[in-house]
Amino acid sequence: MGTLMAVACPVRNENRLTTCGAEMKAVVDNYPWFALQTRSRYEHFVAAMLRGKGYELFLPVYTCQRRWSDRLKNFELPLFPGYLFCRFNPMDRFPIVVTPGVLKVIGIGKNPVPVADAEIVALQTAVQSGLPRQPWPFLQIGKRVRVEYGPLCGLEGILVDFKGRHRLVLSATLLQRSVAVEVDGASVISIPQPHRAYTGPASFRHANPPIRKTTEEAITKKPGTALTI
Repeated sequence: MGTLMAVACPVRNENRLTTCGAEMKAVVDNYPWFALQTRSRYEHFVAAMLRGKGYELFLPVYTCQRRWSDRLKNFELPLFPGYLFCRFNPMDRFPIVVTPGVLKVIGIGKNPVPVADAEIVALQTAVQSGLPRQPWPFLQIGKRVRVEYGPLCGLEGILVDFKGRHRLVLSATLLQRSVAVEVDGASVISIPQPHRAYTGPASFRHANPPIRKTTEEAITKKPGTALTI
């Protein structure tokens, strides 16, 4: 008669796995967002690779219609060509930078600089709203407003009127680039801006008044370049 052997089988604790998963997600959610520069037209490839490694990615896109052969075809293109956003521990970024297609983490010197959470939330809200959107030259001066209702409720940005339509301009300051989202002009209210008095010499103040570019002039300006390491 053969010898009987007892085999120990591991017990799968679903509750423990769920708890560990929630704890890991909480840790990841505490990491800041960073901007990654990618090779040209590698944004979707890099996003897929990093998602496969378990990272949280945000690649904002917009729909662009182009003529293809004898018909029009819709394409999804990045709102920030050559860039995407990733949440990770800046002290453990080696798996990020060795990913094929990744050129660098945006920062100053050798120090990655996180993207403001408020800017990421605003961009995510704009993308999730489904409203028409498009890349826009970096804009800092203009009429600041807050959206009071609708899918963009709560967002703040610069309101511009272009080709008879209102657009809310949201910016990624670190990249020196912006995004314009169509918005109902009746849904926004102006945000009072504090007046800053000019403290320079009176003669210079009158002889050389500050120059402000119009929206039409601003949109012809080539988008600025980002700070990189």
